[in-house]
Amino acid sequence: MSKIYVTGDTHRTTDISKLLDLSRQKELTKNDYVIIAGDFGGLWNGFKSDSDEKILSIYADFPWTTLWVDGNHENFDELSQYPVEEWNGGLIQKINDSVIHLMRGQIYTIDDLKFFTMGGGASIDKMWRCEHLSWWKQEMPSDNEYKSAINNLKEHDMTVDYVITHCCSRSCLRKTLPNSRFNDELNDWFDYLEMDMALKFKHWYYGHYHLDKNIDKTHTCLYNKIVRIK
Repeated sequence: MSKIYVTGDTHRTTDISKLLDLSRQKELTKNDYVIIAGDFGGLWNGFKSDSDEKILSIYADFPWTTLWVDGNHENFDELSQYPVEEWNGGLIQKINDSVIHLMRGQIYTIDDLKFFTMGGGASIDKMWRCEHLSWWKQEMPSDNEYKSAINNLKEHDMTVDYVITHCCSRSCLRKTLPNSRFNDELNDWFDYLEMDMALKFKHWYYGHYHLDKNIDKTHTCLYNKIVRIK
């Protein structure tokens, strides 16, 4: 049986230190998983660039397999160069044997647990960033990705075990950051998913907001904390 952990943004290596203690646990293997809730950042400087390959090798050296949903700070031009394949019931992009991108609107089964993933999020600082260098419009899901997500969830009777996203619903955002300037269509869509579509799940984990906070019994914002869910 796999051990499964989830944590918040790592931003390439800026916030990777939280993984170091976990990496010293000798019982972990590549059959165990750490899921990063967006802003992985390991793809940034160009497809197969030396600097990115060096970053990816650091993640590959960890004893587990790293799974990640995309955030708003990813190089989506670079990410698009990786082929899409199927893994555990959903579509992925395998960056290397130890690093796997969990795509938007997909459902994966890992040790009989169902995970729904929906990356993406809006950059509130995009006006100071340069498109295709430090900002990509693909940070927000497309209409097809929204539709695919709903179709996939309906095939599973709108029921999963865990939801892993980068940002959160508008209702959760009010509790996460009461005075936040964050607010976009994806926040609204997550409300629609949970309230109107009656998505059922055990727990929803998300990153993006750079804090660790249990919002309620079923929603948790993660940044430095690592949660073992199995």
